[in-house]
Amino acid sequence: MSTLRTDRLFLRPFEDGDVDFLLDLYSRPEVMRFIGDGSVQTTRAQAEQRLVRYRAVDDPVQGIWAITDAGSGDRYGTLLLKGLPASAPDRRPGAPRPESGHIEIGWHLHPDAWGRGVATEAAAAVLGHAWSGGLSHVLAVTHPDNVASQAVARRIGMRDLGLTDAFYDTGTALFRVDRPGSAD
Repeated sequence: MSTLRTDRLFLRPFEDGDVDFLLDLYSRPEVMRFIGDGSVQTTRAQAEQRLVRYRAVDDPVQGIWAITDAGSGDRYGTLLLKGLPASAPDRRPGAPRPESGHIEIGWHLHPDAWGRGVATEAAAAVLGHAWSGGLSHVLAVTHPDNVASQAVARRIGMRDLGLTDAFYDTGTALFRVDRPGSAD
């Protein structure tokens, strides 16, 4: 997985030393209210399991990066570029979700980083990485009420495709951006 740098940010693979940050980030109701079912992490073991899952997305183009300050190394959040799971055909709780064939971009930021342009800057860097890696388009899905993430999607050039229930077994707002010059 590539590391990426912007003027202010360094996006790098997650490391063992990030477990406490992951616990802090994903234990916050204000962070989790629009992610999955909204359940917060409560144990270090959950954060360790998340770290393992994040490291498992290891591909020349796709990945899950720790967003850090380029100077201080302070951790700001998570930037994802990974396969987007489709909704399960039978929608049974716990049913495996098939891959949709699409790649999604997403961001989870610590509240201390909100309102500072961190998500937009990190996502723009990852989109550039996606384009140079050959992707023709990228999707984003947000909770329908998550206007802050929808604003980030628009700032990075994504267009709003409306509501869908095609992904993650729930209703989401769907966004798409095409590689510049792509025929898709």
